[in-house]
Amino acid sequence: MANKLILASSSPRRQELLEQVQIPFTVRTKAVDEPLIQSIAPLEKVRKLSKVKGRAVPLNSDQEVILSADTLISFEGKILEKPKTKEEAYEMIASMSGKTHEVLTGVTLRRKDKEETFVERTKVEFWPLREEEIIAYINTDEPYDKAGAYGIQSLGAIFVKQLIGDFYNVMGLPLSRVVRKLREFDIQVLHSDKN
Repeated sequence: MANKLILASSSPRRQELLEQVQIPFTVRTKAVDEPLIQSIAPLEKVRKLSKVKGRAVPLNSDQEVILSADTLISFEGKILEKPKTKEEAYEMIASMSGKTHEVLTGVTLRRKDKEETFVERTKVEFWPLREEEIIAYINTDEPYDKAGAYGIQSLGAIFVKQLIGDFYNVMGLPLSRVVRKLREFDIQVLHSDKN
């Protein structure tokens, strides 16, 4: 019997990405108190958060595989969270202007007899930005539900000069690596039903 994927995330972007590659899934989430995860190092924090989110969701059968993920932005050794104010959003975008930051996504896959966690890193370089474009941007709704105050899949795309690594990782799920790991958990992608 084929395994079933359970996505432990309410992120519309992660759901869209799985739909894009035609992987059937069911969303099952449980609230996690993220501020309880105290870790200075961005890499360790994103790894821990993906594990905690995945372990919070129950497995209801031996055929279920839970996929959980957490994405954050690391800039000059600091974690950039979602901005709460226009001032915070301005400071984040202005500080990254003309510089490179890292997007880290921790991914955990879990079934009853197996668990694996990995972290994908993508480097993103911003163009040098003009003050008026930053101000126009922070006056939209865009920055306030996104770590680092921007999303590459929407208006924030105009800031990005180049990236090194997985584009989809910046959206919140390193799609091609996830697909390869799902195969190790007996969830097939792009397979033929013909004998």
